Amino acid sequence: MEFLTNEKLTIVGAAGMIGSNMAQTAMMLKLTPNLCLYDPYGPGLEGVAEEMFHCAFEGANITYTTDIKEALTGAAYVVSSGGAPRKQGMTREDLLKGNCEIAEELGKNLKAYCPDVKHVVIIFNPADLTGLVTLLHSGLKPSQVTTLAALDSTRLQSALAKEFGVQQCKVTGCHTYGGHGEQMAVFASKVSVDGKPFTELLGTKLAHDRWEEIKGNVIQGGKHIIELRGRSSFQSPAYVSIEMIAAAMGGKKFEWPAGCYVNTGKYHNVMMAMPTVIDATGVHYTDITGTPEEMASLDASYEHLCKMRDEIIDLGIIPAVADWKSVNPNL
Repeated sequence: MEFLTNEKLTIVGAAGMIGSNMAQTAMMLKLTPNLCLYDPYGPGLEGVAEEMFHCAFEGANITYTTDIKEALTGAAYVVSSGGAPRKQGMTREDLLKGNCEIAEELGKNLKAYCPDVKHVVIIFNPADLTGLVTLLHSGLKPSQVTTLAALDSTRLQSALAKEFGVQQCKVTGCHTYGGHGEQMAVFASKVSVDGKPFTELLGTKLAHDRWEEIKGNVIQGGKHIIELRGRSSFQSPAYVSIEMIAAAMGGKKFEWPAGCYVNTGKYHNVMMAMPTVIDATGVHYTDITGTPEEMASLDASYEHLCKMRDEIIDLGIIPAVADWKSVNPNL
């Protein structure tokens, strides 16, 4: 049985719907036989582990524990969905304080129990902030921590594919940048639909007011899933996050936008979605280019991220930016 690596992968929050789907996806994609499932909720965790055993994955060495030290010790890769879920009527920002405190604890545990971890993917919302808090308290390098942001771009791709009646993979260049949330910046100037530039279709095949409606639907994509299913997304974040960690483990490069630490040019000391590539050496980003309107929406998204960052500074979850290097010398 060929696995991508034999190194330990730990899934934090494995008793939840995202976590359990991540576990199954990781085994189906044959990332590693050495999969550790962690959750503080013992009965649910054992239930997930039993289900995984019943799948009878060949060569699997699946373990589970409610002890975070045991879960993280020796882990080369970690994916965490271990925060409170978003419920109907809530925004990602509503989860700010509680989930950032969970992220602070995770970061400190990473530093204590697996300081040699190679890559960490953070999923739980608001991911831009929980990822930043985890990075700061873990002491890891910015290239080693990413957050799930790609769902905004895949939702844009999906929406345009449905609108034009083409296969989803025929829509290329779909990107959203900045914050992962209602303040995301939607970029369509480089989109092509079945080989045709989106800029030529807008105003001819697609009315401007309909495009504004589509953008609104993309921005509210997570809320729509909650309305339809009565719970927040779990299949898509599970699959895409495992694609991200698979890339870090040496698999196929991940080229959808990922959330990463940015401190260059005009954007400073935030975690935000950028044009990124994740590979075995970590996450790497390039500068964003777009129309003046797109760049203005990105600037607004960045300002929103700064306000939320400053809020958790005021709450004492992270220190003032000037003091970050004393907590994590890699920043």
